[in-house]
Amino acid sequence: MSQDSKKLKRREEIDEIYKWDLKKMYESDEAWEKDFITVREKAEEIQDYEGKLGISSQSLYEALNKKDQLARVIGNIYVYARMKKDEDNRISKYQAMSEKAQSLSVEIGTKLSFFIPELTEIPEEKILNYIDENEQLKMYDFFLKDLIRLKKHVLTKQEEFIVSQFGELVSAPENIFRMINNADIKFGFIKDEEGDEIEVTHGRFINLLESSDRRVREEAFNALYTAYEKQKNTLAATYNYSAKGDVVSAKLRKYDSSLAQELSGDNIPVEVYDNLIKTVHKNIDLVHRYIKIRKRMLNIKELHIYDLYTPMVKEMNQNIPYEEGRKIILEGLSPLGEDYTSIMKEGFKSGWIDVYENEGKTSGAYSFGTYDSPPYILLNYTNSIKDIFTTAHEMGHSMHSYLTRQHQPYVYGGHSIFTAEVASTVNEALLMEYMIQRSKDKVEKMYLLNYYMEQFRSTLFRQTMFAEFEKLTHDAVEAGEILTVDWLSETYYHLNKFYYGDELIHDDKIRMEWARIPHFYSAFYVYKYATGYSAAIELSRKILDEGATSQEKYINFLKSGNSDYPVNLLKRAGVDMATPEPIENAMKIFEKLVEQFEMFV
Repeated sequence: MSQDSKKLKRREEIDEIYKWDLKKMYESDEAWEKDFITVREKAEEIQDYEGKLGISSQSLYEALNKKDQLARVIGNIYVYARMKKDEDNRISKYQAMSEKAQSLSVEIGTKLSFFIPELTEIPEEKILNYIDENEQLKMYDFFLKDLIRLKKHVLTKQEEFIVSQFGELVSAPENIFRMINNADIKFGFIKDEEGDEIEVTHGRFINLLESSDRRVREEAFNALYTAYEKQKNTLAATYNYSAKGDVVSAKLRKYDSSLAQELSGDNIPVEVYDNLIKTVHKNIDLVHRYIKIRKRMLNIKELHIYDLYTPMVKEMNQNIPYEEGRKIILEGLSPLGEDYTSIMKEGFKSGWIDVYENEGKTSGAYSFGTYDSPPYILLNYTNSIKDIFTTAHEMGHSMHSYLTRQHQPYVYGGHSIFTAEVASTVNEALLMEYMIQRSKDKVEKMYLLNYYMEQFRSTLFRQTMFAEFEKLTHDAVEAGEILTVDWLSETYYHLNKFYYGDELIHDDKIRMEWARIPHFYSAFYVYKYATGYSAAIELSRKILDEGATSQEKYINFLKSGNSDYPVNLLKRAGVDMATPEPIENAMKIFEKLVEQFEMFV
């Protein structure tokens, strides 16, 4: 391959059919500037309602409606600027626009900070009467009743003001961690597979652990955790005070625990969290069985932590052009029905997707957009099997957004984090089942099974281990303990041994893994990956086994947005996350994958 063919293209060299069409948001940058200027006037109009939200049902409706209209415009301003910047991060014009949009969001948020506190001060009976008497206000029924539900945890106006003054201090542990983790910590250099010196970084770490050269994997592992060991006392103190902040906040707001407080926003029963951990514990032997397979496939006497990411089956050297990848995705997702796939077809050809990498483009992949825009997708497609799954994953997010926005008003036009990963994972699971079934090549089938099992390991099992660690740390703080380095490292080490079993050599440095997980500073967040994954696996199985009935329930779920609590939405789709059943059923799928793979070993 010539040097020129390796060089990234400039954006203008890429065909327009492979770029997203942002003109569907703003015809020009000048149109964006016009909205940017006028949005402050709209904020002033809403500020006129301060102190008047409760004077009549009509006043309340008008304020809520105008607030939604303002939020829609701010969303367009922010998303357009961010996506223009992502096209080529080197362009200073869009760097500036993105920063301006961020500042505007903060500014408007400050101006409207009176809104929720004032709403919660309106007597419950008065709000319910307003809903009954005003037909327009009925659209906000669920939104207002949810505020009433949380009202008992809202402090007095003076107390809320005092607490708000400590906002920056409360977020200090996370900010300190990010400065250490992103700015200060250095992992040093190792030799890569060719013997060239390479710096170990956050971005390169997993790629280095996927290396076929075991020396590279081990050296990268040791380099990373040695660096964290050098910061261990500072990181332990930082996390200790982060957990303490969660616990103090829960006490102030009269929650039974910090876990109860974090789950209350989505009205998730604590049993959902507990069921996840208990059910994974009950089936932990499946992970140990998978670890045995990995050890056998890699043909090594001792399987170490740094051997968990390197593929057991190497990716085939398949070159799958984007057009062919789209065709495979549409065929794989046909169980979702013709209406679903026809919308996808339209999305593929009408400027939803920015397909190929170019100089300066943001890496990775995402689904983005606003209530008023197409559900855009950023890709960096390289013709690999992984890229097909990434495209299907992001299309799942985008279809969820599209169907929600077609059927819900703005106030319910988003998604809870609890449900956000369901649609993307259903797409991946259906596509995986299709590709495994159609595969006639042994190596390809083994690769696909390996890929699927790794998703289970890294999403369902590993995220549950993280969730259990968070529960243990917060329980300890609530019991008056201090999270010292020794306590954190020993607790994490024993969890790691339990989850991965005796076939794995538990390298001593893994004790420090807790110190590098950013999500631990957003308490009780990671469990949602595991529950969402379990729900999606269960839904995909029902769609394949039950056909039209389950398909219709699932499509209705995609149309529901956040018009109800996540557990209720999923229950109507056919999955009751208040019970262990979806997790148990996901475990059965994982067991079948293990059994299928064992037939090839």
